[in-house]
Amino acid sequence: MSCVVLIPGALRELADNRSQVPLDGRAASIGDALSLLWNECPGVRDRVLTELGDVRPHVNIFVDGENIRYAGGMSAPLREGSEIMIVPAVSGG
Repeated sequence: MSCVVLIPGALRELADNRSQVPLDGRAASIGDALSLLWNECPGVRDRVLTELGDVRPHVNIFVDGENIRYAGGMSAPLREGSEIMIVPAVSGG
């Protein structure tokens, strides 16, 4: 199943300056897809997940517009052509 991960500006340096990373492989869930992303862009992992493998509190991940926190977490299902968006929090002062 193929899908695409949209990479935010703050993480593009860790993804060879790409705004999108297409993933080809068997990914039935967001956890599977992120594992494929870590293989291709290993530096992104530590910015998105904690040491325990949980999504960091200041990061949201959306699959086809739905936040995975409310759609099954890392087990959230994917469909062919799903769009995964990583959205880090933005703050200022």
